[in-house]
Amino acid sequence: MNQQITPELRQWIVDQAQAGHSAEAVVKSMLASGWAEEVAVEAMESTLRGHLEEKAIEKAIEKGLPPSVAVPEPRLEESPLYVDAGDRRVYVLQSMRDPHVVVFGNLLSDQECDELIALARPRLARSLTVATKTGGEEINADRTSNGMFFQRGEHPLVKRVEERIARLVNWPEENGEGLQVLHYQPGTEYKPHYDYFDPVEPGTPTILKRGGQRVATLVMYLGEPEKGGGTTFPDVRLEVAPKRGNAVFFTYDRAHPSTKTLHGGAPVLAGEKWIATKWLRERRFE
Repeated sequence: MNQQITPELRQWIVDQAQAGHSAEAVVKSMLASGWAEEVAVEAMESTLRGHLEEKAIEKAIEKGLPPSVAVPEPRLEESPLYVDAGDRRVYVLQSMRDPHVVVFGNLLSDQECDELIALARPRLARSLTVATKTGGEEINADRTSNGMFFQRGEHPLVKRVEERIARLVNWPEENGEGLQVLHYQPGTEYKPHYDYFDPVEPGTPTILKRGGQRVATLVMYLGEPEKGGGTTFPDVRLEVAPKRGNAVFFTYDRAHPSTKTLHGGAPVLAGEKWIATKWLRERRFE
């Protein structure tokens, strides 16, 4: 018998949950009424998940938060040890849900790291940050690295890495900004900051015309220092070691500190650090 999950059934499930009945008790009641077990379980899970999401949206509106948006989601539902990134098998080393942070291993080979550094080195200049008051760029005392940007797909290696990232995090390649390579020497750092564009700044509307908000960041480690240089998340006291070939990925579904994505590049204490950063936007980045 083909049993349909109707709006009336979903409302009944919500009513039972609000009345304090456990999920197990509600499913047992449905089974006693003749519902197939797989239908009962699916109805319970999907209804309560949707109900919780609606409540979260309502609470966000009450708090005056910006609306949440879709973000890239690596396929980690079954807690895999490895993820197929097309031309490379990538390791899942760590996964956190709040904030949404994933540490990947083996994303880049040693040869790819060396080649990206070699391609970037002649074009390095003092790193700039986005000037949210004007929509342009500016020197920021909190960021003391040297860096450069590749145009999207401008070199076969860059193109290959971008395709790999798109498959890894399940997000369109064209939604990515150009790859940025940064070089940190001893004493240099990037103090804690957010990667999304602050909605209240006057230059933000101009920035968003190129592809909407940033919704995710991927930091790939190309050259590891001897000491220091980790990627820190102060809100959750997390530090990701800058191990060559590995990467840290994190998402932010709204432009607000509630995402807990405050992060920074800790000072390099010995040696040099090279990273490549990929920012992902809501829409195609022009």
